[in-house]
Amino acid sequence: MIKIHPEGTTIVIIAFITATMLVIIASWLFPLWIFIPFLAAMAVILILIFRFFRIPRRTPLEIPGHVIAPADGRIAAIETVKENEYFNDERIMVSIFMSIYNVHINWFPISGEVKYFNYHPGKYLVARHPKSSELNERTSIVIGDENNDIMVRQVAGYVARRIICYANQGRTIQQSSEMGFIRFGSRLDLYLPPNAEINVNLGDKTYGGITTLAKLA
Repeated sequence: MIKIHPEGTTIVIIAFITATMLVIIASWLFPLWIFIPFLAAMAVILILIFRFFRIPRRTPLEIPGHVIAPADGRIAAIETVKENEYFNDERIMVSIFMSIYNVHINWFPISGEVKYFNYHPGKYLVARHPKSSELNERTSIVIGDENNDIMVRQVAGYVARRIICYANQGRTIQQSSEMGFIRFGSRLDLYLPPNAEINVNLGDKTYGGITTLAKLA
């Protein structure tokens, strides 16, 4: 049985009721050759919504000294950039793009203390746009321990219009526990130390709480 994430319960119920009402109305108004494709379209939409908000069956990993993927998706970028919000130095940025077909739960990539949290209102450029991590609505979370600090940035996309984050500054968090949720397509950027050993390549598929992205020195 599919378990629905609490962040999606209301949307799933509304979608189901709306689709049911539309199907009933369509059965009265449309001939069979129109009604059947309409019914199929409603079924596909409901399946996609259920898939989007499902809680996946998996056992998240805890591997000290390693960075675990904070989201399902594909690696969209691996590059050295200047991070200007918190570190003000060069970092390795690893970006994960999430499509509407992915689960959109986010997980904490490492254990440690939330040293910094900031929400930025902004635009809604397509999440693949190179400037989206600087201009779009986003949250920035810095997590660190005695050895390393990393930043995770949740970035809203063209369709995603709500970022949910459970991080609070000063809170101690556990690797692969739930960090938040982004609705309907978006991306996560990780800013890692320059000496981090990256374990993924462009285009690789990631599974939140399971895929090892990097090893920290």
